[in-house]
Amino acid sequence: MSKRLSAMVAILACGAVALSACGQSSGGTTVTVTVTSSTPTSTSTTSAVSPTVSRPAPDAAALKQGWKKLKVSQPVSVSIAAVGNPSARIDLGTPLTEVAWSTIKVPLAIAAERHNNGPLTATTAAIQQSDNASAESLWASLGTAQQASAAVEKVLAEGGVTLDVPTTQLRSGFTVFGQTQWSVHDAATFAAQLPCLPDSSRVLGFMATVAGNQQWGAYAMSTPKATAVKGGWGPGVSSGYVVRQLAVITGKDGRQTAIAMTTSGPGTSLGSGESTLTQVAKWLNTNLKSLPSGTCAR
Repeated sequence: MSKRLSAMVAILACGAVALSACGQSSGGTTVTVTVTSSTPTSTSTTSAVSPTVSRPAPDAAALKQGWKKLKVSQPVSVSIAAVGNPSARIDLGTPLTEVAWSTIKVPLAIAAERHNNGPLTATTAAIQQSDNASAESLWASLGTAQQASAAVEKVLAEGGVTLDVPTTQLRSGFTVFGQTQWSVHDAATFAAQLPCLPDSSRVLGFMATVAGNQQWGAYAMSTPKATAVKGGWGPGVSSGYVVRQLAVITGKDGRQTAIAMTTSGPGTSLGSGESTLTQVAKWLNTNLKSLPSGTCAR
């Protein structure tokens, strides 16, 4: 059985997998690592999800030292959290807030399928291919722009974060919802709650079988039993390219880790961003025992 087929089986059986993210990061050679076991950031909220079981990272100090030795060609920001308990987390680099780009399609798809009382054909392409027209269809199915924004914000809040999803187009040529400001820290918080949310398993299943345009970053991690990702990318406001990913990986013991990564900067491109996040993911793959992990109690 292939790894991706195994991933689908694991998602349907455990109701938990991985997802991907998008945004801008900074950091250069200056790196900080924080392990938090208390209250999330001020943008976090109490979420109504299943009780969870988690453990903190067993060796955050070693992870920090390894990160300092990692040579990347452009700035990167990473946030890693235990599924079911996002307060057990590690932040690498300088946490930033950037636009969500296509990572916002994850809560959008969940909101649309809830509102329409069942599966929607557009969800498949919106998640697997990151198709914008399909995502626009999901957004339109939620009613007015104000109603659509509120529906997506509700899903995000269930995932532990409070965000303002736009109701008008903020940037010509790009989707309204894709310009939602979403920090790497809050993206990891949402990803850590995603497998525990009602109605998330179908979207997670599509995240485990993404098309070639999203097969980078955490998708390249070879050790996890299952991986689910959602990528997001787009040109920076002034220069360069923002590339981000939201992911949930499932270990052989069934425990799960949420990962949010972002990279951007002057002179960067979509290709360089994908390569950088893949490099970081492969490094994380060699340090799995140092990552926080947890499960949703169902």
